[in-house]
Amino acid sequence: MIGIFDSGIGGLTTVKAITDRLPHADILYFGDTARTPYGSKSADTIRSYSVENGDFLIKKGAKIIIIACNTASSAATDLLRQRYDIPVFEVITPAVELAVKTTLNKKIGIIGTRATISSGIYEKNINFLDPEIKVLSNASPLLVPLIEEGFLDTPETKRILKKYLIPLKTRQIDTLILGCTHYPILKDLIAAKAGKRVKIIDSSTAIAQSVVNFIGSHENGDILTGTSGRRDFYVSDITPQFGNLAKNILKSTVNLTHREL
Repeated sequence: MIGIFDSGIGGLTTVKAITDRLPHADILYFGDTARTPYGSKSADTIRSYSVENGDFLIKKGAKIIIIACNTASSAATDLLRQRYDIPVFEVITPAVELAVKTTLNKKIGIIGTRATISSGIYEKNINFLDPEIKVLSNASPLLVPLIEEGFLDTPETKRILKKYLIPLKTRQIDTLILGCTHYPILKDLIAAKAGKRVKIIDSSTAIAQSVVNFIGSHENGDILTGTSGRRDFYVSDITPQFGNLAKNILKSTVNLTHREL
């Protein structure tokens, strides 16, 4: 079984990308909707939440963990890999590798939560692969709450996106990393605001392909993922917005189970 956790609904973009590629895999998802967003929390708090989330997934039978949250990936990946003896995937590395392959003018932009941007993890990983690449980042703290509240195609969201993207566009990026798994929900809107010359890197699809590659090269891949196609969704707070957005992302009705924190 593949266990996936996120601070809220954004990780469902990773669920969709995984199930598109591994339709028979068993998926266990936890969205920490009661404590979202993680991007405004301290690193210590994010690590504490991530341990709780990982422990929950393993207790429920997960054999692989995907940290489908850039903020948690930047703060807690090393801790979880030390804590567990199962594969732990994070969403940053696959997106970085794809962005480095994609850029032509060596100018990569990143939008993400304050915690992700302030960690400098993207700049560090990108410049490790190619020191000549210029990395331009902009914290975009209002996007997660807007998405969680269902403000997906409103004038307010468009104005805020424009404000976040203008500093990156004016510096002529040709590649933009969506440094939060919530952001692919706004992918079409972001692409329109970024312009046709900017390639969009979706961390949810990048991590999904990384997991698929791992499973394909692993002799016990089916044992790790399961084969029944079971889908279980847990949240720490059930809201009407989550159910509606989940249906929109996954193209099917989602039965949510409340998990007490």
